[in-house]
Formats: sequence, structure tokens, C-alpha cells
Amino acid sequence: MIEQKNIYNSVVAGYININEIIEENILLKEKIRLIENKNGLLENNNSLLEKKLSKAESEIVYLKSEIKNLKKLVFGAKSERFISNNNVDQQKLQFEGAEIASSETIIEEVVQVIEQHERIVTPKVIKSPSRNALPEHLPRIKEVIEPKEIEEGAKKIGEEITEILEYTPGKIYVRQIIRPKYTVPSTGSITISRLPSLPIPKGNAGSSLISHIIVSKLVDHLPFYRQSKIFKREGVDIAESTINDWFKIACENIKPVYEKLFSEITNTDYLMADETPLAVLSQDKPNATHQGYFWLYYNPKDKLICVVYCKGRGREGPSEFLNSYIGALQTDGYKVYDSFEGKNGIVLLSCMAHARRKFTEALSNDKKRAEIALEYFQKLYHIEKIAREGTYTSEERKALRQKESVPVLEEFKTWLIENNNVLPRSAIGVAINYTLKLWHRLERYADNGNYEIDNNLIENSIRPIALGKKNYLFAGSHNGAKRLAIAYSLLLTCKINQVNPYEYLKDILTRAQDINHKNIKELLPNYWTQTV
Repeated sequence: MIEQKNIYNSVVAGYININEIIEENILLKEKIRLIENKNGLLENNNSLLEKKLSKAESEIVYLKSEIKNLKKLVFGAKSERFISNNNVDQQKLQFEGAEIASSETIIEEVVQVIEQHERIVTPKVIKSPSRNALPEHLPRIKEVIEPKEIEEGAKKIGEEITEILEYTPGKIYVRQIIRPKYTVPSTGSITISRLPSLPIPKGNAGSSLISHIIVSKLVDHLPFYRQSKIFKREGVDIAESTINDWFKIACENIKPVYEKLFSEITNTDYLMADETPLAVLSQDKPNATHQGYFWLYYNPKDKLICVVYCKGRGREGPSEFLNSYIGALQTDGYKVYDSFEGKNGIVLLSCMAHARRKFTEALSNDKKRAEIALEYFQKLYHIEKIAREGTYTSEERKALRQKESVPVLEEFKTWLIENNNVLPRSAIGVAINYTLKLWHRLERYADNGNYEIDNNLIENSIRPIALGKKNYLFAGSHNGAKRLAIAYSLLLTCKINQVNPYEYLKDILTRAQDINHKNIKELLPNYWTQTV
């Protein structure tokens, strides 16, 4: 009985031990599971940290590039000129069959010559500075200076003429128009001549003065308040508000010419477009300025530039202007232009100069890759230089591009694809991605001899506007910005056609009110001929 009890107790004790072992196993399994979960979490966290680190490194590279670009913008040179190490023109000269002596041998020979002979000093030939002849069209005011003491009977054998360029400050004068009145005995009526057309009906400002004011502001970048001070120094007090009113009326007078320019500029199959911001005072923002935009369109064939003011930078502005346009449109990489690809027969071209600029900015980030890319650009622009200096026709330029430029473009594209494994936010990564994204538009210029490799022609046209904004700072209203667009369109077209803007404005301000609208095309700067 006792043995049975012992056996029973042993079994019970074993059962308890087994239960304890099972419970310990369960606890161990739970611990293992928790540890595995922690390991999984740690691995996930590690993966996330690696991604964050990679993103942070990319951000650091990008921010460093931005800081360098900002420093260059503020303190550095703006030139994008690139000189390749492989430039043929800069290779060292090679002298065939000539043995170059060592520096020690040359020094010894020089010392011997100095010791054996007296030193011979060769006098320097000082060339008198050359001076351009003064323009023949300038008026000459003669000033004769006779000798103070001259004997009687002396004969004049010649004269010395010295020409000195002098300046008389611009003078304001009063033009009096006198129209005699007569009575006609037979009818008893009074007759008087008709008053000539004036830029401001019943006003007292002539076309020459208004033209001077507009050109001074938009070409020479003198705001109205500065001009008012200049007039005051000349003894003529003209309020800034009065000058502004004259400008308003003048722009209304030449608006029909602007509208004709607006309609004529799209009469082509090739346009360039760009935009630039303009600060505008607005009632919607009492304590701030509204940022509007000037949209510029350039017709290279007819040399016409049209400036259109829009309140925003969205596609509404260009959509309205290009509503009926069919042809090629060359722009930078601004995404708004993407919506015009293939729309209403529009073919988009991109600007090679913008792509090149990205690689110029990447020189400090990845010098090796950036220099290789810039060498490709250099080859492409060298081909364009040959065509330009050789005055090639459109067909000849296309043939040259197909033969020389297309192989370079294909090689360049292959290189871009092979090197598109860099940090995307680094300067070199941005340059490569930007160029590849627009590649199909960048290479299109080679298909037509009329297309340009870049839109630098319109970029150059924006510069006077940029300089002007630094001086007059903002437009007084949205309507004021539209008036600026009218004046800028005609003045920039004058510039590209090498027309004197003052003479042009003076003439059309006089003729604009009398011109037949059927013949208004004659007042466009590219067709204008000054009336005598």
C-alpha cells in the first residue's frame, strides 16, 4: 500500500514537473516570438533609417549646391563660358625639327653675352593712342582763335583743326502754333487753319516730350519721379502725376499699333516664348504687391516682339495668345508649356542654353561629368557658329546639322543615359534629369534650318525689362501693367530692328490718330520709315 502511494506521489510529482516544463516551453516560445518581432521591427527601423540617411545625404548635396549657386549669384561672375581642356586652339605650339635648349644653357649664354658686350638698351616705341573720328552727322560749332600778335601782311598758309566732343543738356522749349483768323467778306464767316494732330488733344505736351519721357523710363530706366526732378533742375516744374497721365494717354493712342503687332506676330510657323514676373500694386493686397507676369513672344522671321501682361503664370495667358497659332514654339522647361505639346498643331522645342546652364552650375558638384557634358554642348555650338559666320541658308544649315550635329546629339544622349545613376537631387543629377526629360524637344532644332539651337534671342529681350523693374520697382495697377506691355512691345521691336526708339515714338504719336487703320501695318517698327 505504501509502495502504491509512493508510486502515485511520484507520478503526481512527474506530472507537475511536466506541466512546469510545458509552461516554461510556452514562455520560451513566447519570448522567442517577441524577440523575433523585435528583430523584425529593428530591421524595419534600420531600413527606414537607411532611407532617411540616403535622403538626408541627397538633401545635403542639394542644399550645398543651392548655397554655392546663391553665392555665385550674389558675389560671383555670371559668365557661363566654358573652356575645354581639349580645346584645339589652346594646344601648345610644336616646333618641328627644333631642339629646345635647357634653361641652364640659356642662362649661361645670356651671362656670357652680358659680360662680353655693353648692355644695349632698345628704346620702347610708344604708340600714340588711336582715336575714332567723331561722327560726321553731328553739328559743328566753329570757334576760330587768331594769334594775338600778327604782323601786317602775314599770309595764311593753313590751319590746325582740333575737334572736341561737347554736350548741351536737353532743353525744353515751347512750340507756339499761331493760326491767323480771317473774315471772309462774301460770306461773313471766319476761317482758320486746322490745328495739327496732337498726342494729347487739348493738352500742352508735344510728341517729342512724351517720346522722351517714355524712352527715358523704359529704355534708359529713369522712373517718372527722377525725370520730374531733372525737369525741375531745368526750371520746369512737371508733377510726377502729370507725367503719368501723359503716359496713359500716349499708350491709349498707340494701342491700335500694338493690337496690329499682336495679330501679326503669330503669322509665322516659328515662335519663341518666355515670361518674367512683375510686382503690381493691387486693391486686393493693400499692404503688399501682387506678382503678375509679362509673357513675351518673339517672331524671329519678321523680328517682332509682343509683350502680354497676365495676372498669373498659369496656362490661361499663353492659351489665349496661342489660340489660333500653328507651328513650332520654343521655350524653356517651364511645365505650363507641356500642355501645348501637339495641341492645335503646335510642336514644342526646348532651349539648349538652359540645359547647358544646369551643367555649368554642376561644375562644383561633379567636375568630371559636368566638363564632359559641356564639351558636347561646345561641339554643338561650334557647328552653329560655322553656319552663322558662313551665312548659311536655311537648307544649308539643316544639311550641316544633319551631318555634324545629329551624331553628336546621339552620342550625348547615350552618355546621359549611362550616367543617370547619380543622386537625383545633386546638381549633376538635376542637370542630367532635366536634359533627358526635354531631350525630344532639344534635338528637334536639327530638323529645320529656320529653328535656333536656343531661345537666347528672347532671353536678351527680357533684360531691358529686368533692368527697368530694378528702378521703377512695380506697376501702379493691373491696367498700368498692361500699358507697360504696350510700350515695351513697340520699344523692344525697335531695338531688335535697330530703329531709334525716340524718333519712332515721336513720329507715330503724331500720326497714330490720323492713320487709316487699313495702313496701320506701316506703323510697326519693322515696316516704319520716318516721315520727313
